[in-house]
Amino acid sequence: MRVKICGITNMQDAIQAIEAGADALGFVFYRESPRYIKPAEAKRIIDKMPPFIGRVGLFVNEGIDTIDTISNYCNLTLSQIHFEVDDEILNMIGAKAMPVIRAKEPKDILQYKDRYRLVDVYCEEYGGSGKRLNLEWFDGIDCSKIILAGGLTADNLNELKKYNFYGVDVSSGVERIKGRKDYGKVTKFIQNAKSI
Repeated sequence: MRVKICGITNMQDAIQAIEAGADALGFVFYRESPRYIKPAEAKRIIDKMPPFIGRVGLFVNEGIDTIDTISNYCNLTLSQIHFEVDDEILNMIGAKAMPVIRAKEPKDILQYKDRYRLVDVYCEEYGGSGKRLNLEWFDGIDCSKIILAGGLTADNLNELKKYNFYGVDVSSGVERIKGRKDYGKVTKFIQNAKSI
């Protein structure tokens, strides 16, 4: 299972997550988030990252031009779109774009079913709430293109075994304080995810 550590705000957390085996790092370009990072700071970290680690930008209510500008400047491999968009808009974004579903009910997870997508629990604020989705919603669903987020920790990953998710995305579940990762939690989370 692939693992993305999201909400990277500093070089140390990035290096430690990579050393622990993360497949991708996430950078939050949403000013209201406690994990917000300026594009110049993200670029400084990304420029020092090894070549095969995914570099994901999280965008909320941004225009296509802004998403493309930041994606190109930071050399992102993926833009994660945390607001309502249709397939046409996703296809217009220059960088590879992945929709995020903030699920309120079981039928929501079927949106974008032909695309890779991130599924998180709905909450008023965007990202890193620590709330969990009801896993029973995924019973009988093809989860091979779903990255699961929301309330995941090293201790509850075992519950995902039967679903065959493409990957998991964690932010608050591996932090010591908002915006700062706990190396022990990161390491344990990645080890447990990779053993599924």
